[in-house]
Amino acid sequence: MELSTSLAHTIDANAWQDAATFVVGIEADGDIAAREALLDRAMGAGRKRKSSEKLRRGRRPSEGLAFVARDGSGDLIGTVRLWDVTAGEGGAKALLLGPLAVDPSVKSAGIGSALMRHAIGEAARLGHKVILLVGDAPYYARFGFTAEKTGSLAMPGPYEQHRFLALELVEGALDGARGVLKAAGRKQRSAPVAIAA
Repeated sequence: MELSTSLAHTIDANAWQDAATFVVGIEADGDIAAREALLDRAMGAGRKRKSSEKLRRGRRPSEGLAFVARDGSGDLIGTVRLWDVTAGEGGAKALLLGPLAVDPSVKSAGIGSALMRHAIGEAARLGHKVILLVGDAPYYARFGFTAEKTGSLAMPGPYEQHRFLALELVEGALDGARGVLKAAGRKQRSAPVAIAA
């Protein structure tokens, strides 16, 4: 399934009066501050204590798999990223999706769904085999996520097992996978340190 890196979507005028469209595209380096502010508004201060954060800390998103949604003015109104992990003892490669967030002022406008579909499509196009996440099963079921294949896997910290979901992009990709997820992605670049002369 091939998707372009930029998709335009119509927003229901009743859901949001200020713009008629939003665009999903690749996250840029200049989006960091706006993305962090959006995550704080949408998820609150406790977001950095989640088990998923342990797998993201000190890492960069999987190559080409960090996306944002922008409104008609170019403001960032949604974000989703996917991270490289290994699934258990066998070291099966997987992606961990999250966080998915939409600005609270434009909830129910289809932005989260558009970000999810785009992220899944790009992950498949890039040859990834499975996407994991911790989230609300009723919401993510519409994209094919289920808890059926995660019973032998675990997150590295507290989580609710029924919220640990998987989508196999290649059938059987999680067969035999067991154990705790581990971070496997690219390490974050550290800022250069000034050395006194």
